[in-house]
Amino acid sequence: MTSLTHLDDDGRARMVDVGAKPVTRRAAIAEGRLDTTAEVVGLVRSDGLKKADVLPTARIAGIAGAKRTSELIPLAHIVPLDAVSIDFGFEDAAVTIRATVSTTARTGIEMEALTAVAIAGLTLHDMVKAVDPAARLGGIRLVEKRGGKRGVWRADAASSTDVAGSADAASTGAVSTDAAGTAARRAVVLVVSTRAAAGTAADTTGPVIAEWLGSRGFDAGEPVVVADADVADALRGAVAGSPAVLVTTGGTGVNPGDRTPEATLAVLDQELPGVAEAIRAVGRATTPTAALSRARAGVAGRTIVVNLPGSRGGVADGLRVLDDLLPHLVDQVAGGDHAPRSVGPEAADG
Repeated sequence: MTSLTHLDDDGRARMVDVGAKPVTRRAAIAEGRLDTTAEVVGLVRSDGLKKADVLPTARIAGIAGAKRTSELIPLAHIVPLDAVSIDFGFEDAAVTIRATVSTTARTGIEMEALTAVAIAGLTLHDMVKAVDPAARLGGIRLVEKRGGKRGVWRADAASSTDVAGSADAASTGAVSTDAAGTAARRAVVLVVSTRAAAGTAADTTGPVIAEWLGSRGFDAGEPVVVADADVADALRGAVAGSPAVLVTTGGTGVNPGDRTPEATLAVLDQELPGVAEAIRAVGRATTPTAALSRARAGVAGRTIVVNLPGSRGGVADGLRVLDDLLPHLVDQVAGGDHAPRSVGPEAADG
């Protein structure tokens, strides 16, 4: 069994010396849940509690908790945080909490993510206790961490007792399991269009993307249509569900209402500028105005996020680029090795 790093040779508590570790980009995701009643869930969703602004208050509390982790946990290091996001989900009788924290530092930030979930959950408990004093906060756990010598660690992979099965799932880009435990590659299509969300225009691009993803082994479901003003919340909520792929369409231009690139950048842990530029390059070959696209692409947690334009032609160009890139990209994010290069006759002969 590995020894506890926070104890010295005499069994006394110590703060681990991380001075010799390299500075790397690190991220951690944690989750928890507040089990309560269906009535409370309804009140929280509709902002109907006497203590108003429940979720914004809990979100700010969670962010503040992450920033003060070293003051609350004696042996935790002071870590400069690059970003902290708190997202909430709803079940019939529970509010779920998910914290994503990132830094560029010498040590990990698992405790910051866990503390963010705990403080956000305690704040939720405080704000609903008048209606449900028996609400229970629990299930707080680390879901994923990235960076450092271990690279990527995921709770679902670590808990698997079938090593071969885990390797097979990783090689296919599986990131979730269904009720029967079967690996599934889930995708989300987010259509950003104020007119389509209002029902005054048809969504002509979402179904095309969903069908394309389905033909390539992804379970995309029905496209989600949101107004431009709601894209930031929609992106955070989609990423919180950890799909393998999230493709957006619309809101990437220079219109004052186009906000998709900014909202996307806010959730990304790693940007992939080459992917976005490749899509623009293909579009420019036939449509010069494709150069005006501000679309972005990158990785958020374990989710590949790609912005596509809102036109059918722009979507077709983007999918043509992704046809070559997406399989390898999904494999890489799932922890796969680099694809081997073909060996030519000269190389084979040595």
